[in-house]
Amino acid sequence: MRSLVGRKHERHVNNNRLGLGQHTASSAFFCFSVSLLIINQNSSISPPASPVAQEEPFSTYFEEKVPVPEDVNQIFSFRKLWAFTGPGFLMSIAYLDPGNIESDLQSGAKAGFKLLWVLLGATIIGLLLQRLAARLGVVTGMHLAEVCNRQYPTVPRIILWLMVELAIIGSDMQEVIGCAIALNLLSVGRIPLWAGVLITIVDTFVFLFLDKYGLRKLEAFFGFLITIMAVSFGYEYVLVSPNQGEVLKGMFIPYCEGCGAVQLEQAVGIVGAVIMPHNIYLHSALVKSRQIDRGNKKEVKEANKYYFIESTIALFVSFLINVFVVAVFAEAFYMKTNMQVVECNATGSPHTDLFPPDNNTLEVDIYKGGVVLGCFFGPAALYIWAIGILAAGQSSTMTGTYSGQFVMEGFLNLRWSRFARVLLTRSIAITPTLLVAIFQDVQHLTGMNDFLNVLQSMQLPFALIPILTFTSLKSIMNDFANGLAWKISGGGVILMVCAINMYFVVVYVTTLNSVLLYVLAALLSIAYLSFVGYLVWQCLIALGVSCLDFGSRTRLGLSGHTDIYLLNDMETDSSVER
Repeated sequence: MRSLVGRKHERHVNNNRLGLGQHTASSAFFCFSVSLLIINQNSSISPPASPVAQEEPFSTYFEEKVPVPEDVNQIFSFRKLWAFTGPGFLMSIAYLDPGNIESDLQSGAKAGFKLLWVLLGATIIGLLLQRLAARLGVVTGMHLAEVCNRQYPTVPRIILWLMVELAIIGSDMQEVIGCAIALNLLSVGRIPLWAGVLITIVDTFVFLFLDKYGLRKLEAFFGFLITIMAVSFGYEYVLVSPNQGEVLKGMFIPYCEGCGAVQLEQAVGIVGAVIMPHNIYLHSALVKSRQIDRGNKKEVKEANKYYFIESTIALFVSFLINVFVVAVFAEAFYMKTNMQVVECNATGSPHTDLFPPDNNTLEVDIYKGGVVLGCFFGPAALYIWAIGILAAGQSSTMTGTYSGQFVMEGFLNLRWSRFARVLLTRSIAITPTLLVAIFQDVQHLTGMNDFLNVLQSMQLPFALIPILTFTSLKSIMNDFANGLAWKISGGGVILMVCAINMYFVVVYVTTLNSVLLYVLAALLSIAYLSFVGYLVWQCLIALGVSCLDFGSRTRLGLSGHTDIYLLNDMETDSSVER
């Protein structure tokens, strides 16, 4: 009997685990995953602790639950909305991390205002996907990693965990890069990049102690960091004063006049930067922080409504901040050349070596972006830009830590202290970043973002496919399972997002110019696509395409619902807290 251990409650899982399939994506994945599983079983995953040990203090986001006021006769209550406010804003921080900011400024510099509609569409798609994540957490009382742990067989589950961990580490590396660059800009180069990388280790641990002061105070601090970003990038927007007509035209007219391969690649990059895989896992866990009687259908329905409203507001705020960045660089630096910046730097800037003296189109990143802002609009613009980047990096670092903790606890039944969790992921993220910062220059450091965006794009199916699978099953969601319209639209959206990101990956691979790397990429692609195909197969069965079961139900001696064939039934008493 496997057990899932909560803080104060212990909940037992059925011995009768029904397999989702017997074959893995590839033999390489199989061997690696089985060996990892054996190691984990022998050393890391220990049996349930004694009752005394379970009461030992353990730092998690759920040390307290926020009570929800009762307003029986009101259709809408601002008091209730305030009680549910928090998880959506923490989730929205992933839409404002340094990787997103860099994608925004490059979009403005390369395409002007023409791709704002892509940013709007990607944000709306993100909202719909976050809705599914929140509903799963509210209805089942478990987050996505925990549901995957219960429902997928061992080997696919371990592979899925590894893929999500890769996405979290990649995101963490982007946040380290962003913070290091921000510190370098704020100190006018006195803090070298390698020192900025090391400083991010210390400041993360300092900020993590904030949750000791209570959940609502922690959420308020995240709100404060979002406010810093809004004020910083809003200041740049007012300073540059972009053409408001062009902003609205670019936002609501889905057309890109005169665009070529560069703009198309940038549009794909926007989608990849906005929709992040680990954020689906994070949001499904954060919604568990409110006191909801999951045995009461009305309360669950109400919680879903308020969480959706809160997520809409949070993502609207994040969208505005992203628009600020795109519009600033579209107005000030679209079609600018390196020579124009060199002439500006002749006034005494210490960054004259960043831009070659030619008439090629200006290429910017989060480092060069701050430099050119300071060059054209004064030192205040540079420092305020750096403050915004620092706030983006710090907030994303902390939410990334929560994502990693939830994913590890859910997939492996392994509960680490937050200190140990941060030490592991931050060490993995800092090692390659530190080496590049020491032995290379800032161009190579910011150039790592391209690779990291590709890495995270590849992990998207491992969050989007499971969330659609589980929210479509009545055996898990009961009356809150996706209807036919949501199944079709959700499947279409996920297919489109995955296709866009695969194109992004292909474009990146074709720039490697190495036969050996092409062969390696081809071999990895076979294994990758095989596992994605496995997840899609299970998802299609969950969506009702029962003809794809290939007679597995008969072999297992089951009959009746595809839901029951595909997944273990959740316990009927879903209101038991974990």
